Amino acid sequence: MEKITIGIIDDHKIVRQGLKELLQKISNFAVTSEFDNGTDFLASLPLENKPDLFILDYSMPGMNGIEVLKALEEIDEEYKILLLTQHFDEQIIDAAYYHGARGFLHKNCTAHDLKFAIDNIVKIGYNNVSEILKRMRNYETAPDKDAKSQIVLSERELEFLKLVCDERELTYDQMADSMGLSVKSIESYRTALFERFGIKSKVGLVLFSYKYQITPPFI
Repeated sequence: MEKITIGIIDDHKIVRQGLKELLQKISNFAVTSEFDNGTDFLASLPLENKPDLFILDYSMPGMNGIEVLKALEEIDEEYKILLLTQHFDEQIIDAAYYHGARGFLHKNCTAHDLKFAIDNIVKIGYNNVSEILKRMRNYETAPDKDAKSQIVLSERELEFLKLVCDERELTYDQMADSMGLSVKSIESYRTALFERFGIKSKVGLVLFSYKYQITPPFI
């Protein structure tokens, strides 16, 4: 079985070492990169050998985990992030999902919880999609029964949204190549959907499609 590669971003060396040893024990996980703060992590991007997933600590000097997630929203390439924190704060959890985290775990979680979350994020893309949908500020209220029928997308917008939801997790450059367009044109489709439906991130586009069952693999 191919190893799942993981990066750890945490300012405590002993925590990184403990996580590394735990991950090696509980499954076919291999820690391939470590950073002791968000600033150094962001400065290293893009990574030549990107891990399948990053475990990101919320409380760090300089930039906290939410600020790191916000910075990642501005980057074309997608990085799967599992936020790990000792603060069980509803606002932190909401902000984490809103800014693109694929999952959230409290530091009191069990080894089983950690393995389960990592496996879900790597294989499915998210851990506990229903909770993310519930918490995303874009989806605070339940849609009307006829809401889906009121969502009108052009043929090109739908093609773009399908590529956003593609399991290969394409970059915007790759989407542009697939559609035979410039990256600027791709960005214009993204901006139009963001503005029309109140979406804030690439993850938000995926959740939008999931909620209304618009594109594969959600239909």
